[in-house]
Amino acid sequence: MSQPVLLRQSETNLLRTIVVGAGEAGLALARDLHRVSSFGLDPVGFLDDDTTKQGRRFGGRRVFGTLADLELVLERNRVDVVVVAIPSMPPHEVKRLGLRAAAQGVTVLHLPPFLAALQRQIAGTDMRALQVGPLIGRPELHVVSRGAAEAISGKRVLVTGAGGSIGSELCRQVSGFGPAELIMLDHDESNLHRTQLDLWGEALLDTESTVVADIRDAERIHQLFRDHRPQVVFHAAALKHLPVLERHPCEGVKSNVRGTENLVEAALAHDVERFVLISTDKAANPASVLGATKRLAELVLDIHHGSGTVLTAVRFGNVLGSRGSLLHVVRDQLASGSEVTVTHPDVNRFFMTIEEAVGLVLEAARMSDGSATYVLDMGEPVRIVDLVRNFANLLNVREVTFRYTGLRPGEKLTEELFGVDEEALPTDHPRISMTRPQRAVPGFRAGLRELYDAASHNRPDEVFRHLRRLVPEYNPAPGLVSAVTAGAPYPDDF
Repeated sequence: MSQPVLLRQSETNLLRTIVVGAGEAGLALARDLHRVSSFGLDPVGFLDDDTTKQGRRFGGRRVFGTLADLELVLERNRVDVVVVAIPSMPPHEVKRLGLRAAAQGVTVLHLPPFLAALQRQIAGTDMRALQVGPLIGRPELHVVSRGAAEAISGKRVLVTGAGGSIGSELCRQVSGFGPAELIMLDHDESNLHRTQLDLWGEALLDTESTVVADIRDAERIHQLFRDHRPQVVFHAAALKHLPVLERHPCEGVKSNVRGTENLVEAALAHDVERFVLISTDKAANPASVLGATKRLAELVLDIHHGSGTVLTAVRFGNVLGSRGSLLHVVRDQLASGSEVTVTHPDVNRFFMTIEEAVGLVLEAARMSDGSATYVLDMGEPVRIVDLVRNFANLLNVREVTFRYTGLRPGEKLTEELFGVDEEALPTDHPRISMTRPQRAVPGFRAGLRELYDAASHNRPDEVFRHLRRLVPEYNPAPGLVSAVTAGAPYPDDF
């Protein structure tokens, strides 16, 4: 095996990048990345299986070894990103390489097939769309540490919502850490099919670890935990589209609150070691049903604190690149030449990438030793109109016309990361903060039972009333639902 060479320390804040493939595509890509800093990548060298290229320099960058040297090069040189620049590399080999890199906490990007690259004319065009630093005003954070593998390796891991954007990325990264078993749960078999195909290059849906189930079905969830005995649970399944839940609050309670409690109770009954809930920044001082139900899910974890299971929540900002996310909508509007619809000229949000989000989840699983909520430092919130203009510039669209539609019920002008009574506390990761949960209101358990009853009988007025009682900081839009009143307290059973 060739000897990996220690790379020089980059003098920039760009992500240190190894290009796989020192052919024409790789050399052109390295030149593009070096010339255009907005890509966010610093190409420091190559890997290539051609033995005649070993040790040679191309554009001042050496070929440091072959693909067999991947782990050693990444480990010794603090590499952040691997870019596969071999257009002819078979998809299954790209996936295998991605799993090896993910086990080192390194992101893998892949150039499109050769014909697609020709149609796009230059490789850099594709890379530009993948780098979000110019859009959100900060570099993408390399969150996950190699220590995160210790929480996963050799464990039986369950991921709910495995067919969704966050769930599928969790499955991809978890699989790279060598779990004893990866159990992928979703209520939609089409989503599971897509995730399985992405992970293994085939999707027969005939394995024991691919599970179709609904988290609302408590008996089915307990059966699943009895059969598979998961040790680590990542709970990503949820209803998350804000306007939909404003119109259908009962469904939000059934999935986001009752579904979470079904999973937590099963986890406690079957000795799960760690349980991580995917929450949202909308749970901080919520103004929407989505935020209120996610805040309740966090509180469900808190009332079960003290068991043998470590219960942790993670709050995300808006995730760029997720299915149905802002960039997908804006891209289609810009491509068609139509107006870009924005609710308000000053509306702003915290943004993160899928890789940052999943890195935060894995770090939370590593760090937590008790009930806590973790939040990534996402910098300053970004105005939506500024993000759209930056995105348009990257796509070479010079003129953007906006149409302002007005804030919808439940939407804030600015999101928050911590509630009014929550304190941001440091962790051993410089870009991750945590907060200890505030105590639930008196009579919380009785209130949950009444909330579940109202939701199961599809009585939205009662659901809104119970949400307001159980989450006192919940402040829906005035006049949204006349039944949203403080009401009488619950019996004190807490």
